[in-house]
Amino acid sequence: MRLPVAIVFQKYGDRLFAAAFSICRNQMDADDAVQETLIKYNTLELDYADESHIKAWLLRVVINRAKDISSSFWRKNKVAWEEYGETLHFEEPEDSRLFEAVMRLPKKYRIVIHLFYYEDYTIREIADVLRQREGTIKSQLSRGRKLLKKMLMEEWNDDE
Repeated sequence: MRLPVAIVFQKYGDRLFAAAFSICRNQMDADDAVQETLIKYNTLELDYADESHIKAWLLRVVINRAKDISSSFWRKNKVAWEEYGETLHFEEPEDSRLFEAVMRLPKKYRIVIHLFYYEDYTIREIADVLRQREGTIKSQLSRGRKLLKKMLMEEWNDDE
């Protein structure tokens, strides 16, 4: 017996995710475990006795994959940016505050600001690297600067 992947996902996707999440305790890693399990199901030409056999196989595979992900070198050695920031040495206290403010920006602004100010890329070079239009990069840079200014002004006002 063999079911199409779409039906398997519809029937067992939530259960697979729940099993993976209970091990990984992280949505992205659990999603990865489920996705890799479904890919394995689709690529292996196994024949199952019945639906309960399919379900058991899927659960076994997703649990093993979730354990692998949880015990991976990357996962064990991952550090939150706040902890990492504490190990950095800044010449001025303001540099530390600026770093923290940049790290709190949404990803799309953080990346553009990093490339522009820390890597000295031009807007055209950033557009090429990110495969976006120059106008998009300009607006992201402008919005990122405004957010950064707002955050720093709020911090400065809180310190008074």
